[in-house]
Amino acid sequence: MSGYCDIAPGHPVHASYHATEYGFPQREEAVLFERLLLEINQAGLSWETILRKRAGFRAAYDGFDVDAVADYGEADRARLLGDAAIIRNRLKVDAAIHNAQVIRSLRDSHGGFADWLDAHARDYGTPRDKASWVKLFKRTFRFTGGEITGEFLMSLGYLPGAHRADCPVMQDIARVKRNV
Repeated sequence: MSGYCDIAPGHPVHASYHATEYGFPQREEAVLFERLLLEINQAGLSWETILRKRAGFRAAYDGFDVDAVADYGEADRARLLGDAAIIRNRLKVDAAIHNAQVIRSLRDSHGGFADWLDAHARDYGTPRDKASWVKLFKRTFRFTGGEITGEFLMSLGYLPGAHRADCPVMQDIARVKRNV
């Protein structure tokens, strides 16, 4: 993603995300859910649009609390579809609710979302490739095609490519990975 490493530093919207989040491993359920929800909502739009609406998403989706979103009903769907601070797309809203329910169920089957990701990170002893991840995500979640799944996993370091090899952020990511 060399273009991102070229435009993000110094950019008023992309800089902080590029330097402190993109490509960094995460374990916290709300952070993982946020990242998945934002990637789904980015489909067809620019990442800058999503980052500018991030606070709106946080407010609309109860701080990305999986249990709260998993329990949303019709009144919540209507509220979200009327909220100009987020992307008002029925398929994306429905996917957020469904995916929260799936993530909640992963606690029982795997211990949590991060544990589920870790359990599937290797395929027959080698790191899982993008195509295999996409198949898994399509079976498990809604609105998770190749681009969305790939970006979600790159943003967490499960797939390579978040930064150029010579991007200074790579050193920060390596330090974090040693401590995880």
